[in-house]
Amino acid sequence: MKPVVLGIAGGTGSGKTTVARAIVERIGADRVAYFEHDCYYRDLSNFDMNARRQVNFDHPDAFETELLVSQVSQLLTGQSVHQPKYSYTESVRLAETQLVQPRPLVVIEGILVLENKALRNLMDVKIFVDTDDDIRLLRRVRRDTSERGRNLDSVLGQYEATVRPMHLAFVHPSRRHADVIIPRGGRNHVAITMVADALKRRLDKQVDPHL
Repeated sequence: MKPVVLGIAGGTGSGKTTVARAIVERIGADRVAYFEHDCYYRDLSNFDMNARRQVNFDHPDAFETELLVSQVSQLLTGQSVHQPKYSYTESVRLAETQLVQPRPLVVIEGILVLENKALRNLMDVKIFVDTDDDIRLLRRVRRDTSERGRNLDSVLGQYEATVRPMHLAFVHPSRRHADVIIPRGGRNHVAITMVADALKRRLDKQVDPHL
């Protein structure tokens, strides 16, 4: 049985990770192979810290998406893969990896997963999580200051210089590729339940065509 591939995109702080995890919880984690696009940031260990801070992490080129495409493709043929791990504080790829084994549902989540055509072509279902800009900015500030050791000026400076322009140039336009747009992110329990139930029925039907 070919796994079902679900892509979940949306701007920074939109709630796409919350949506993804809610769907996984309803489907059952034991039936899901989970890929975060953020794990595929390019390794910057050859740059000093100052140079790393100048990188535009919201541009498609910041990601080694070709590796993600390759690993998802391998998974679809029944092969296990070793997903990279990334240090957001140091902007380097870690030596440690995460083993991902084939599962009936493959979830790919990240701000730009609908922007890349090769990645998009692997997906059976595409979701865009849409949330107001001011809410997304507040969430970004909270996350980067509490989880990634950033100060407020740094977060706001990056948002103005790269995050917002890249959202307008790449992230928001990718919503046209979505099959489903979920407004209000993780708070939209009705939409999340509808998507999860539809996916569950599809997966169950693959196991028993008479359902």
